[in-house]
Amino acid sequence: MNRPGTASLTRATFSARAFAVYVFAVAAVLVFVPNLLLAAFGAPPTTEVWIRVVGVLACMIGVYAWVGATHRPFLQASVYTRAVVFVALTAFALLGLGSPLLALFGAVDLCGGLWTYFALRADERAALPAPVART
Repeated sequence: MNRPGTASLTRATFSARAFAVYVFAVAAVLVFVPNLLLAAFGAPPTTEVWIRVVGVLACMIGVYAWVGATHRPFLQASVYTRAVVFVALTAFALLGLGSPLLALFGAVDLCGGLWTYFALRADERAALPAPVART
């Protein structure tokens, strides 16, 4: 049971919040130990600040995902934007612009987007009133 004034945690909200936690983790790595992630992609180590800036931006995306998780338009948009991330990162990998591991990161986004899509549909079905039996 929910406390007064709190929204229920729908399946879609849970999926978006799980995505936010994932983004927070990636952001923390990019801000604090960026070369760890760069090494996984076969990229040379860097002392440039830009990779940490990307980490800060990723953290902001995580905040938006966490807060937006209770807003249906955000959830719907996140399904499409995460599919776009998959297409873009996979294209970068296929074109040789980055490591094939980019496609793996894209696949994580795609799976998260699909999870949210199916969760939205399940939430819609759960919100429908039960059919009335006729006698």
